[in-house]
Amino acid sequence: MITITETAAGKLKGILDEEGQPEAALRVIVVPSGQGAQYMLALEDAPKSDDLVLSENGVRVVVDTDSLPLLDGAEIDYADSLDRSGFVISNPNIAPTGGGCACGGNCGCGAAH
Repeated sequence: MITITETAAGKLKGILDEEGQPEAALRVIVVPSGQGAQYMLALEDAPKSDDLVLSENGVRVVVDTDSLPLLDGAEIDYADSLDRSGFVISNPNIAPTGGGCACGGNCGCGAAH
Protein backbone atom coordinates (compact mmCIF):
# COMPACT_ATOMS: atom_id res chain seq x y z
CA MET A 1 0.00 0.00 0.00
CA ILE A 2 2.82 2.47 0.87
CA THR A 3 6.27 1.94 -0.62
CA ILE A 4 9.45 3.07 1.13
CA THR A 5 12.45 3.24 -1.18
CA GLU A 6 15.80 1.87 -0.11
CA THR A 7 17.19 5.42 -0.18
CA ALA A 8 14.46 6.69 2.18
CA ALA A 9 14.88 3.68 4.45
CA GLY A 10 18.62 4.25 4.67
CA LYS A 11 18.18 7.93 5.52
CA LEU A 12 15.51 7.12 8.11
CA LYS A 13 17.77 4.53 9.76
CA GLY A 14 20.49 7.20 9.98
CA ILE A 15 18.10 9.70 11.56
CA LEU A 16 16.86 7.11 14.06
CA ASP A 17 20.44 6.28 15.05
CA GLU A 18 21.35 9.98 15.38
CA GLU A 19 18.29 10.57 17.58
CA GLY A 20 19.13 7.53 19.74
CA GLN A 21 15.82 5.91 18.78
CA PRO A 22 16.77 2.94 16.56
CA GLU A 23 13.47 1.15 17.26
CA ALA A 24 11.23 4.15 16.50
CA ALA A 25 9.01 4.42 13.43
CA LEU A 26 8.22 7.24 11.02
CA ARG A 27 4.69 8.54 11.51
CA VAL A 28 3.09 9.95 8.35
CA ILE A 29 -0.01 12.12 8.68
CA VAL A 30 -1.89 13.56 5.71
CA VAL A 31 -3.62 16.90 6.21
CA PRO A 32 -5.89 17.63 3.21
CA SER A 33 -6.00 21.24 2.12
CA GLY A 34 -7.80 23.15 -0.60
CA GLN A 35 -4.89 22.73 -3.01
CA GLY A 36 -3.86 19.15 -2.22
CA ALA A 37 -2.35 18.05 1.06
CA GLN A 38 0.44 18.61 3.51
CA TYR A 39 2.34 15.78 5.11
CA MET A 40 3.46 15.78 8.70
CA LEU A 41 6.35 13.47 9.56
CA ALA A 42 7.43 12.59 13.07
CA LEU A 43 9.29 9.89 14.94
CA GLU A 44 6.98 7.56 16.84
CA ASP A 45 8.04 5.36 19.76
CA ALA A 46 4.68 3.80 20.60
CA PRO A 47 2.07 3.46 17.84
CA LYS A 48 -1.58 3.60 18.92
CA SER A 49 -3.67 0.43 18.86
CA ASP A 50 -5.65 1.53 15.76
CA ASP A 51 -2.58 2.64 13.75
CA LEU A 52 -1.34 0.65 10.79
CA VAL A 53 2.34 -0.22 11.16
CA LEU A 54 4.15 -1.07 7.93
CA SER A 55 7.63 -2.56 7.70
CA GLU A 56 9.68 -2.25 4.55
CA ASN A 57 13.41 -2.13 3.81
CA GLY A 58 14.19 -2.52 7.52
CA VAL A 59 12.16 0.47 8.79
CA ARG A 60 8.68 0.94 10.17
CA VAL A 61 6.10 3.51 9.07
CA VAL A 62 3.04 4.33 11.19
CA VAL A 63 -0.16 5.66 9.62
CA ASP A 64 -3.36 6.69 11.41
CA THR A 65 -6.73 5.43 10.17
CA ASP A 66 -7.76 8.84 8.76
CA SER A 67 -4.59 9.17 6.67
CA LEU A 68 -4.48 5.57 5.49
CA PRO A 69 -6.92 5.82 2.55
CA LEU A 70 -5.19 9.01 1.37
CA LEU A 71 -1.80 7.24 1.26
CA ASP A 72 -2.84 4.12 -0.65
CA GLY A 73 -0.28 3.66 -3.44
CA ALA A 74 2.05 6.41 -2.16
CA GLU A 75 5.83 6.17 -2.25
CA ILE A 76 8.20 7.68 0.30
CA ASP A 77 11.62 8.52 -1.13
CA TYR A 78 14.53 10.70 -0.09
CA ALA A 79 15.96 13.35 -2.40
CA ASP A 80 19.35 14.94 -1.89
CA SER A 81 20.22 17.51 -4.53
CA LEU A 82 21.13 21.17 -4.84
CA ASP A 83 17.43 22.08 -5.17
CA ARG A 84 15.99 19.92 -2.45
CA SER A 85 17.00 17.68 0.41
CA GLY A 86 14.45 15.68 2.35
CA PHE A 87 11.78 13.05 2.28
CA VAL A 88 9.52 13.23 -0.76
CA ILE A 89 6.09 11.63 -0.86
CA SER A 90 4.73 10.78 -4.29
CA ASN A 91 1.02 10.24 -3.85
CA PRO A 92 -1.29 9.33 -6.74
CA ASN A 93 -4.33 10.30 -4.65
CA ILE A 94 -3.43 13.97 -4.09
CA ALA A 95 -2.07 16.65 -6.41
CA PRO A 96 1.37 17.95 -5.35
CA THR A 97 1.55 21.28 -3.50
CA GLY A 98 5.28 21.88 -3.56
CA GLY A 99 6.41 19.09 -1.24
CA GLY A 100 7.87 19.09 2.20
CA CYS A 101 5.92 18.50 5.34
CA ALA A 102 3.93 20.62 7.74
CA CYS A 103 6.00 20.04 10.84
CA GLY A 104 7.60 23.46 10.79
CA GLY A 105 11.05 21.99 10.55
CA ASN A 106 11.07 20.77 14.16
CA CYS A 107 10.46 17.06 13.70
CA GLY A 108 14.01 15.95 12.91
CA CYS A 109 12.67 14.05 9.91
CA GLY A 110 15.06 15.58 7.39
CA ALA A 111 12.20 16.68 5.14
CA ALA A 112 12.52 19.70 2.89
CA HIS A 113 10.91 22.59 4.78
